[in-house]
Amino acid sequence: MTTATERDRCSTGIPNADRVLDGGLLPESATLLRGVPGAGKTIFGLHALTADPADTGLYINLGEPTAYLRETAARFDRPTDGLEFLDLSPSGDAFHGDSAYDLFYADEVERSPITESIRERVDRVDPDRVLVDPITELRYLAPDERQFRTQVLGLVDFLKSRGATVVLTSQAASSVPDDDLQFLVDAVITLDVDDHRRTLSVPKFRGSAARRGPHTVTIDDAGMHVWPRLDPERHHRDWSLGELNSGVEGLDALLDGGITTGALTFLSGPTGVGKTTTALQFMTQAARRGEESVLYSFEESPQTMVARAESIGIPLRRLREAGTVVIESIGPNEMTVDEFTARLQRRVEAGVTLVAIDGVAGFERAFTEDAADPIDALVAVARYLRNVGVTGLFTNEVHRITGDFYATEQRVSHLADDIVVFRHVEYRGELQKVVGVLKRRTSAVDTGLRLFEITDDGLVVGEPRPELRGILTGTPDWDNDG
Repeated sequence: MTTATERDRCSTGIPNADRVLDGGLLPESATLLRGVPGAGKTIFGLHALTADPADTGLYINLGEPTAYLRETAARFDRPTDGLEFLDLSPSGDAFHGDSAYDLFYADEVERSPITESIRERVDRVDPDRVLVDPITELRYLAPDERQFRTQVLGLVDFLKSRGATVVLTSQAASSVPDDDLQFLVDAVITLDVDDHRRTLSVPKFRGSAARRGPHTVTIDDAGMHVWPRLDPERHHRDWSLGELNSGVEGLDALLDGGITTGALTFLSGPTGVGKTTTALQFMTQAARRGEESVLYSFEESPQTMVARAESIGIPLRRLREAGTVVIESIGPNEMTVDEFTARLQRRVEAGVTLVAIDGVAGFERAFTEDAADPIDALVAVARYLRNVGVTGLFTNEVHRITGDFYATEQRVSHLADDIVVFRHVEYRGELQKVVGVLKRRTSAVDTGLRLFEITDDGLVVGEPRPELRGILTGTPDWDNDG
């Protein structure tokens, strides 16, 4: 058996779960894995028992028979050839006759069939890891609650004294509370499931830190996967402010040189005004500097975006083929918000320097069923990008083409370091576009409005138009016909 001094943590064998647990379970500890039926406790337990091929695992099954558990393990590609099962389920063959489920009293502990079976198997197998599934079955066999707690504590102490890392599962339900069990263990992991999402949280982890949850859980043919909730405060880099120009002379003049790198810029305006095209223009300039960027599209397909960009001279197809610009399209309920932030983090850790979210309303729609408040998740993304010095470009659609002006309709403008606003205006029966800078934290800017055009040759931003009035009030006007 591997001694506790030879390892710092016991991996759960579940992708990313060890990150939530600050490295994994503590060796020679007892963890209560609680959840409603169907939450994934058995799958979690099978992962934990088979995480390290060098460890010996003992599965004490009090609920489902061994044949069923082996079938479950095979369905999720978990190896059980080296796994020991002690079948104490109602249909198991460990006991027969009337005495099969006589749970021991304190003065009969040496004569208890269950106690003797566990002790004999532990002595023979000498396991590194033990799963008791579910420990709550013993509650129905004990004469009273006090005796149940005493026996559970005795079992846990016995297994830990033999050097085993122990996981106990609990069928958590309002009708059968397990608060008493939570006091008897070193850690508590809660699995939850509703119509839209599975989650994992760690309300107790004695002797260790753990990430605050809930964290998304998914289950597929490969088993369980945990997607940790993004915590921006866990991520920091040393970085300094810089500048990224657009390559469009008038726009860069308006921005006093360009957008601030390592900061968050909102491109805000109604549909069709040029927000996404402007974001792609900045990404093109980043590529010319040898930097990589990624755009997450919540509004349109990459094919449509490439076709539009190519039609105005932005070489998006070539940049995608070179890998300097990546476009990913994400539809509603395609993934959970924690899966998305994990994907974003991988891009950033791989060297991406600019992340574009296109657009805010689409982001909110994509994760409405999964997240309690998708905008809270967007705030976390914004803070994460700022903490690690990655430039953020968020396009935000304002649905009012005319009328009262709002920088954002989701009330997220406070996140932005820079806000560039686009607006449709009518002049002599002709629809035109204007652009201006509403907010800039790092430098002075041109406060005027300029005409904005999307031409066959790219973006064109004209000279300041001081005669243009009333754009933000909803009643645009021209002082003269110049």
